[in-house]
Amino acid sequence: MKGALTIIAFFVLGVMLGWSGALPLWLSESDLTLYALFFLLFCVGVSVGADDTLRRTLARMQPKILLIPLATIVGTLLGSFAISFALDHVSATESMAIGSGFGYYSLSSIFITQYKGAELGTIALVSNVFREIFALLMAPLLYAAFGKLAPIAAGGATTMDTTLPVISRVCGRDWIFVAMLHGFVVDLSVPFLVTFLCRF
Repeated sequence: MKGALTIIAFFVLGVMLGWSGALPLWLSESDLTLYALFFLLFCVGVSVGADDTLRRTLARMQPKILLIPLATIVGTLLGSFAISFALDHVSATESMAIGSGFGYYSLSSIFITQYKGAELGTIALVSNVFREIFALLMAPLLYAAFGKLAPIAAGGATTMDTTLPVISRVCGRDWIFVAMLHGFVVDLSVPFLVTFLCRF
């Protein structure tokens, strides 16, 4: 939990600095965060490649583990559909389009803004940011209550990047490959599902 709170603290600090205008313009307009993400994935890759126990884990892994991304996608869509009945100005397909971001807030909010307008795009941005924050903060509790697959499912598309360190620490290094595979498949589905649902 301490690590997740540290991550959130840095996020809040970044938001406050961005709002204050204290940072140089080149920093906010550059692809620094993208390069930081590339470096993080490189470090994770080195860690995975250098660990012989992960290879033995993959050899023991059952094929049904590949159903985790599908369960995350279906569960999120069903949950988004159900919650739409409690929302006055958001249709079922719009709610499902927002849910189809799976935490990938930058891409999904752009698509939804393009198809449905800035208001729904902002809702999608906030909703998917909250999903990522929820996964970061609640991973230890989800693991304790529901097992190792719960933090991975909660992370959605973020399990191959931002939430991967937390999942690795909570679930164990043996689950890094599962989390990355899950994140890759769910991430890949975002542009297709969001654009498809936004057409209705």
